[in-house]
Amino acid sequence: MIIDHQREKLVQTVVFFASRVNKLGKTKLFKLLYFFDFQHYRDTGRSVTGLDYYAWPMGPVPVELYGEFDVPRPDWSGKIAFRTIPTFKGMMLTVRAESAFEPALFSRRELRLLEALAEEFHDAAAEDMVEATHLENMPWHRVWTRDGRKQKQIPYEYALRQQDRDLFVEFAAERETLAKALNG
Repeated sequence: MIIDHQREKLVQTVVFFASRVNKLGKTKLFKLLYFFDFQHYRDTGRSVTGLDYYAWPMGPVPVELYGEFDVPRPDWSGKIAFRTIPTFKGMMLTVRAESAFEPALFSRRELRLLEALAEEFHDAAAEDMVEATHLENMPWHRVWTRDGRKQKQIPYEYALRQQDRDLFVEFAAERETLAKALNG
């Protein structure tokens, strides 16, 4: 039996970032999750959280999670607090950890990537995170600018370089052929 821990990993990933980076609001959190999932996909062929990201004007947004901030699901309770606070620009949703991070759900690779992202973006402002996701040839840029598919889902395959994608497709085809041969 395969057990899928993606939702638990999502909650724990948010706990990790909320306890390790400064100025964590909704925008910065979305960008950290995006970098975590897309970099992990680039390295392994799978995301960590299972979230789908969409090309919105301010960058990649996990739409499913976006909708949870108004009415958080029960699994956030006691782990994360979402609060709206006034800022000089208006209102801002903040994300604060209410429990300790539980690393047991994560592989060493995932933990190293979490640490690297927290270190790289520890003091980054949300605007800097938006800029980092808008770089040319990055997945968001490809969907929003090159493909002109505004508000559409960003394919994880866009995290791969073209030669990596070609190898990945070739490998998948060979694997499928082998599976058919073995199954008769």
